[in-house]
Amino acid sequence: MNRGPIVLTIDEAEYLLDQLPPPSKDGDILITKLRENLEILLTELRKVSVIVVGPLDCNCVIVGNTENGEAVVVDPGGDVQEILDEAERMNVQIKKIYHTHAHFDHFLATAQLQSATGATTHLHQQDQFLWDRLADQCRLIGLTLSSDQIPAPPDILQIGQEPITLGTTQIGTVLHTPGHSPGSSSYYFPELGVVCTGDTLFRDSIGRTDLWKASFTTLQESVLSKLYTLPDDVKVIPGHGPATTVGREKMYNMFVRDVVDKGVSKLADRCAGCEAVKGLEARL
Repeated sequence: MNRGPIVLTIDEAEYLLDQLPPPSKDGDILITKLRENLEILLTELRKVSVIVVGPLDCNCVIVGNTENGEAVVVDPGGDVQEILDEAERMNVQIKKIYHTHAHFDHFLATAQLQSATGATTHLHQQDQFLWDRLADQCRLIGLTLSSDQIPAPPDILQIGQEPITLGTTQIGTVLHTPGHSPGSSSYYFPELGVVCTGDTLFRDSIGRTDLWKASFTTLQESVLSKLYTLPDDVKVIPGHGPATTVGREKMYNMFVRDVVDKGVSKLADRCAGCEAVKGLEARL
């Protein structure tokens, strides 16, 4: 029976590596190959990690540069010690903290994480009004903050298209993807084939647009112009829930209508008079 691929954590891969005999010129070729593969796997695991944190299960992403041992964190939405522990397992030091937007559940641990690491904080300038109202946001849902959860103003205010760097190496790009909030941003890491979309794009869905200064039309435009223009095989890590790919969402996400409508039109052109297509057009 096919049980699918075996997935290892960093701890498990390190444990297995420790159990192998030390490398030697006359060692077993299978053991040598296994060691090489485990070392490659560890390198990949140390590049990007997703942990679910905070009261609303926010996907916090750690992206590491294995060349210099530095990392950026995207959306530390709570559970600061879990984030620090994961960075330690990845063998990286957190240097920068990026935020897809400034709704409370995406930066509840920012102040504590900055205090523990000295990392700089980054946010789009149009979401600073939300950042400044963190305590008010939390009060609306009955959540009380401790004094060490109140962050200082962001160190860097973004406008979009900035490079994301660790040391002298550019590892990604800031994409301004407003709609869920005015300053919503996505972070694209091309070498990893990953984009962190926050609450702009989910698997089979999109973020809410009934919140402060949100816009459904603007969100759709952001997805179409900034996210759906990325390669289809790029992995989408949303702010909550399971990962997906750009190609999958272009195919199945019914909330971004332009792609669906164009697809139906093309199908109708190729299958003129087909009753099934007529029915689909009617429902849309």
